[in-house]
Amino acid sequence: MALSNPHLAELAAEFGIATEFWDWKGRLTEISDETVIAVLAAMEIDAGTEQSAAEAVRELRLRPWRRALPACTVMQHGAPQSVRVHVPDGAWVNVWVRLEDGGGRDLRQLTNDEPPREIDGRLIGEATFEVPGDLPPGYHRLGCRTAEWTAEASLIVTPHFLGFPPGMGEKRVWGYATQLYSVRSADSWGIGDLQDLADLATWSATQQFASYVLVNPLHAAQPMTPLEPSPYLPTSRRYVNPIYIRPEAISEYAALDERQRARVAHLHSKLHKKLAGVDELKRDEVWQAKLAALRVIFDAGLKPTRLMSLNDFVRKEGRPLSQFATWCALVNEHGMNWREWPVELRRPSSPEVTAFAAEHVGEIVFFSWLQWVADEQLRAAQSTAKAAGMRVGIMNDLAVGVSDQSAEAWMLGDTFARGVSVGAPPDHFNQTGQDWGQAPWRPDRLADLSYAPFRNMVAGILRHSGGIRVDHIMGLFRLWWVPRGMGPTKGTYVRYNHEAMVGILVLEAQRAGAVVVGEDLGVVEPWVRVYLRDRGILGTSIAWFERDGNGRILPPESWRDYCMASVTTHDLPPTAGYLNAAHVRLQHQLGLLTEDLEVELANAAREVDEWLGVLRERGLLTGDDPSIEDVVLAMHKFLLATPARMLCAALTDAVGDHRTQNQPGTTNEYPNWRVPLSGPDGEPMSLEDVFHSERALRLSAVMNGFVVPPTAHRSTSEFIIGHD
Repeated sequence: MALSNPHLAELAAEFGIATEFWDWKGRLTEISDETVIAVLAAMEIDAGTEQSAAEAVRELRLRPWRRALPACTVMQHGAPQSVRVHVPDGAWVNVWVRLEDGGGRDLRQLTNDEPPREIDGRLIGEATFEVPGDLPPGYHRLGCRTAEWTAEASLIVTPHFLGFPPGMGEKRVWGYATQLYSVRSADSWGIGDLQDLADLATWSATQQFASYVLVNPLHAAQPMTPLEPSPYLPTSRRYVNPIYIRPEAISEYAALDERQRARVAHLHSKLHKKLAGVDELKRDEVWQAKLAALRVIFDAGLKPTRLMSLNDFVRKEGRPLSQFATWCALVNEHGMNWREWPVELRRPSSPEVTAFAAEHVGEIVFFSWLQWVADEQLRAAQSTAKAAGMRVGIMNDLAVGVSDQSAEAWMLGDTFARGVSVGAPPDHFNQTGQDWGQAPWRPDRLADLSYAPFRNMVAGILRHSGGIRVDHIMGLFRLWWVPRGMGPTKGTYVRYNHEAMVGILVLEAQRAGAVVVGEDLGVVEPWVRVYLRDRGILGTSIAWFERDGNGRILPPESWRDYCMASVTTHDLPPTAGYLNAAHVRLQHQLGLLTEDLEVELANAAREVDEWLGVLRERGLLTGDDPSIEDVVLAMHKFLLATPARMLCAALTDAVGDHRTQNQPGTTNEYPNWRVPLSGPDGEPMSLEDVFHSERALRLSAVMNGFVVPPTAHRSTSEFIIGHD
């Protein structure tokens, strides 16, 4: 049924709250009053009664007339845009633009016949001015002046189209996707780290001829145990998880005295023995050992020029880094959930927080130092990748959001909606819906802040990477908000200003010379994919999901060109596991199926048989009894027949892994994000094992279009001597 009163409907429309949507089965579903009222409350709008809803509507209508200028105007380069200015009726007004580089321009006034209105006892008039379309992309200022006052606001001009960075050229590129923490070397501390990433990039470029390595989000987690295992539920997307630091790769490690080095070595050796034979990644144990080692190195001090570099990093990062480091120190004193701290510490701007920071300077410097070190090692990984010949290099993943107990939620306060979390409505693969436990940004507050939190986050991630994958990029258009206690099926979509969000993403990527890939799987409005393509952002195409209008496997010639094409993704088992219906059996074991196991297994078998038929028809698979590896290689050959500009192979597929990394809809029922990279036998593989993998060479030969695979790297002491 429709909403019970028109005021509620008007509020929903103004704040972008959907009152109906089409579900995955094509059914129109209406949203209840209860859900809309709860979502409005999360944005501090009281609509619990008809009277309060009416009052909220009245205030809403007056809001733009109480401002001289909109808080933030976002436009595309090449497209003029009008802006409405509100001043005392009859007053003259001059409106101008001050450009980012220091230049300026006065704006031309347009006709506006809107009559004046009485606002708070004063007659206010409205005038319209045109912002020309030839302004350069960037972050500018919009200003207006009357005889009585001057006001300014943000003006963001974004590129119309991003496309591919010059380094990619016009040729197709391919690369590996991996969960970095799962790729461990003999020298790392129990999980894959940034030095492992640099080494993986070197192998991928020089031995596999790949152009990029796409990794999971490297966002910051909690500063103390227990750590959240999911890289997609961070505490800050602006900063890096220091668990990925390699202590021995820090410059100051080389200057440690014998006693300090022995301490670090002992911590490493003790951890190695503790984790020996354990078939699950243990982040808590890793972080406790690594944190102790990092404190040893930090306490050794810095040379003068290194201190200059650290201070410069801290200065450039400014207040956000200072607040993040303060939050880390507060967590160690008062626990993980800042909402349970003493009331006076729940706002970063409070005098009590300032006093705490003054009393704990050493800790705050330490946590700032960790971010500086992580930034240096990220830069080194990207430099290594580019020096090895990668056209793109390291690609980072951007998670959808953060938890409501996170550093970001503490730092940014009411920029996040309260009492709701982000999730997804039911779909074919998650038929009960999903609640990701993430706090959503408020669209209205983002606009008030000129999208500064978003643009700073994107700029930070792109600083040392050649590309970015945006997880659930539909979140820049709309997110599924789940009111607390109501469950995913009782949520609704809330819209964001996609022109602003996508535009800023394009602007920052253009400045960084990076490519952008949007994960656009699941329930997606058709026009969204068209819009992203028109803005030069690639989509994501997964072989298992690509179907035509009749439900048949989509011919490769019909795939999108502007996409990153792959066989699988991190939310599915590796291809070897999928072919054996591992996902169906796992979902049954965890109670996530809504159909009988036999029915789902039969459906999975039909899907595989259909694929085998298509692969044989196209000559990509031969023989009556192909091996799992034969089918995996054939499916990747299928990708080569598509027009996709970027191809992606999972490192798990390269080595024959079959274990699921993540099962959506679960938390601790399955060891999500704690599964080490493993071989076909299910035994964990080291990075050194990967270097010697003949199977990986066979997959890379397919991705490169080689007829004969290259020879595997055999020895760390093997040299090639050049001859004239």
